[in-house]
Amino acid sequence: MSEDWMEGLPQAAADYLEGRRLDEVECIISDLPGIARGKAVPASKFARQKYFHLPDSIFFQTITGDWGEAADEEEGFIERDMILNPDMSTATAAPWTGDWTLQVIHDAYDRKNRAIPYAPRNVLKRVVDLYHQQGWQPVVAPEMEFYLVARNLDPAKDIQPMMGRSGRPAAARQAYSMTAVDEFGPVIDDIYDFAEAQGFEIDGITQEGGAGQLEINLRHGDPVKLADEVFYFKRLIREAALRHDCFATFMAKPIADEPGSAMHIHHSINDIETGKSIFSGPAGGETDAFFHFIGGLQTYLPAALSLLAPYVNSYRRYVRGSAAPINLEWGRDNRTTGIRIPLSGPESRRVENRLAGMDCNPYLGIAASLACGYLGIMEERRPSKQFKGDAYEGDGDIPRVLGQALDMFEEATALSQVLSPEFARVWRIVKRAEYEEFLQVISPWEREHLLLNV
Repeated sequence: MSEDWMEGLPQAAADYLEGRRLDEVECIISDLPGIARGKAVPASKFARQKYFHLPDSIFFQTITGDWGEAADEEEGFIERDMILNPDMSTATAAPWTGDWTLQVIHDAYDRKNRAIPYAPRNVLKRVVDLYHQQGWQPVVAPEMEFYLVARNLDPAKDIQPMMGRSGRPAAARQAYSMTAVDEFGPVIDDIYDFAEAQGFEIDGITQEGGAGQLEINLRHGDPVKLADEVFYFKRLIREAALRHDCFATFMAKPIADEPGSAMHIHHSINDIETGKSIFSGPAGGETDAFFHFIGGLQTYLPAALSLLAPYVNSYRRYVRGSAAPINLEWGRDNRTTGIRIPLSGPESRRVENRLAGMDCNPYLGIAASLACGYLGIMEERRPSKQFKGDAYEGDGDIPRVLGQALDMFEEATALSQVLSPEFARVWRIVKRAEYEEFLQVISPWEREHLLLNV
């Protein structure tokens, strides 16, 4: 690191540290679930180091901390060190800490300076590079849904809504209610303050349909930058909640009989030379690329679903009439379809993927969605006829369990080539290990209904 490294900090980070002495730098990277892994080092040490090391085994862990046998077959499980280089454009405050701390996202390389193919941020960069090779700039806008819930220290107990400012538990079915948003005012105030300190622009916060369920919309932009922000936001929101004796959860379906939490992804693509959308023609009409992108989502999203819905709990979201899609119909301004075309002018024409759950790794969820659209354009996939009406009245055409989704992912060779064959191999092994671990657990439902009745 150069001696004047702090002079090139992003403006928000520089403003945060103005007149203060930096104490610590958190060197972080996303693992497969999207958990921040890394090291916290004194600022003086960070200034002297060009990179640091972590073992590649952080990408072979399941969500429970167990291991998938995904190491290189020839070398075996030797936990080879990766070289992690800082991306200083991601430097941002950690405003909840007791001292003055920055976070910096790192990229993973091997000792020959090759990108580690199963590092999630590298997977997304690979997909974005494929767009760039065609002269296109993909643009995304994620929407983040999550719940604020009462502190839950016993996994055997049901999750309950948090206690609101009024002293009453958060109520369900209050979508878009400003009164409901006010119930969480102190938590939301901290979310805004933390986001401002980190330089993130929130497009809006709304109450969703679940008890204690909120949605944060982010401004559209570069896919890697937006994935970084979602990665940071998950930690930011959790920290804000902990200050007010509650938990923030990004589980896809944390509370029975309540809607699940999605990470809807809005997509558009601009021509790099002209800056104009390739989804709109000179006269403002919809182009072949627009329809082919939709066709790609319809063709490949079932195989990509394990990336958008990566846990057994994820599939509890896809329930008929519960604010989550059950199929891949597409429609204009229709929130019952899996693929929605929002109201917009030609210059902002976009496609919304409503399948992704908020429990997905943002790098992998966005990469998978972009990969499906990319394949659709390259293969000139035509979508089905536009759906009109209530798509919940139709048949479901997406995997209903994680095991089925993994089977489809394993067979999708074109999708694996876009994401990286080595990533696909590691993902399948780790997720299979995780799924098989889950199948060893006997649920309360089984004990209640099967123990004495079958």
